[in-house]
Amino acid sequence: MLRKEIGCPVLEADAPEEALESLDGQDISLLITDLYAPKDLGIDLVKAVLRKNPEVVSVVMVPAGSREAVVKSLQAGALFYLNKPTDLDEAIIVTARSLEHHDLLIHKEKRGPKIRKTEGFHGIIGQSPKMQKLFGIIERVAEDGESTVLIQGESGTGKEMVAKAVHAFSPRAGKNFVPLNCAAIPDDLLESELFGYVKGAFTGANQSKQGRIQYAEGGTLFLDEIGDMKPALQAKLLRVLQEKEFEPVGGLKPIRADVRIVAATHRNLEDSVKKGLFREDLYYRLSVVPLQIPPLRERKEDIALLIEKFMQVYNRGRKHGLAGFAGDALAALQQYAWPGNVRELENLVQRLAILHADGLVTAADLPEKYRGEYEGPAAEPAPAPVLSASSLPPQTSVAPPVASPPQTAPPLPDEELAALEQQADFNTLVSDFEDRLILQALTRTGGNKKEAAELLNLKRTTLLEKIKKKQLDSLLARVARKKE
Repeated sequence: MLRKEIGCPVLEADAPEEALESLDGQDISLLITDLYAPKDLGIDLVKAVLRKNPEVVSVVMVPAGSREAVVKSLQAGALFYLNKPTDLDEAIIVTARSLEHHDLLIHKEKRGPKIRKTEGFHGIIGQSPKMQKLFGIIERVAEDGESTVLIQGESGTGKEMVAKAVHAFSPRAGKNFVPLNCAAIPDDLLESELFGYVKGAFTGANQSKQGRIQYAEGGTLFLDEIGDMKPALQAKLLRVLQEKEFEPVGGLKPIRADVRIVAATHRNLEDSVKKGLFREDLYYRLSVVPLQIPPLRERKEDIALLIEKFMQVYNRGRKHGLAGFAGDALAALQQYAWPGNVRELENLVQRLAILHADGLVTAADLPEKYRGEYEGPAAEPAPAPVLSASSLPPQTSVAPPVASPPQTAPPLPDEELAALEQQADFNTLVSDFEDRLILQALTRTGGNKKEAAELLNLKRTTLLEKIKKKQLDSLLARVARKKE
């Protein structure tokens, strides 16, 4: 949830010792821990982190209503706390404020550029030139904090994520981000939803209701699919932009509105203006800063990166998850037109995570429409599996970025292992490939399992489980004896 809403890289630890190890060589800003992790180890962890790096801000999760637990946490050095069971909205607010406090402590600029180098830009994934250019524009637009923004792009390109990024990196980030889909609400209700109403404004209005504009006071109002808004309501919205005020339905007294409006649409508003479906003056008011999101078919170099990200999401919590995508499957997806854009790709990965758990996806496993234009290489053997550290069975943590291991491993000096290559069973070949990666990493690190886990981008405990399950210790010992 924090990766998606806050957009920052998140590391996870199963024990306090592992959390402390993460401080070595990592730029950690924030610690979130349970008070009981277990027993009172959460308190001990907060104290240990403060001794090791006083700039790290600590947030402790405490039982709701326990004043004693709150006092105990604050006395240990925690600056913020979260009540349990955790409310997601509260967690987002506390995390955002904690990161702001950390930035004030170290007198650094906003975190935008650092976030982009790691897990994307506020959750938006893309390394293609077009996306990098878009990220730069978002940063500059966000700094202004006042100008109206019009986001244009096809359905499924991530317009709301871009709007959230504009809000997150703006001076208004500490206030509400309020979304409203103009196409999802009936026309007769959209006005009251947007502006609110006073008591007695119409039959059934037994009490006054605050509208989305007022709820977004000081923050950002995101109007999705604004191209579907009717002309009569467009005129009222124009007044908000021009006069910075509005009147609730049935109200007589204007209310001041300090709100930034970010609008989005998949329609061509210039054509709508020419057809008389959209007010020309409102269009020019909205498009002070236009942002165009490229469709997925124009940035196909990001497909593999997006697949990796979605695999992490949909493998999480599953006992068996996707092992990866074979070369022929990636080639087929590269040739597909993606009318549904990133949303369609995400849905495909989610579907495959359910139907092909614990397996490698080949072109033959894809639904027919995704392989319709792909004929495969002529007179060539089937492509080798494409596996990466994050394509291995699902992990419950995101490790720090490390150098990726090579995609192929040289033959091991053991005839018994080499014989496995001759077996035709597909799952056996995939398992053998994983064995080779693990054994090669252990060989290169001299048997140091912690360093091998970092090389493979795995948690140390996960690597130990795999070694035990696959009985690789005995194979590694035999290889070492042969070398001697």
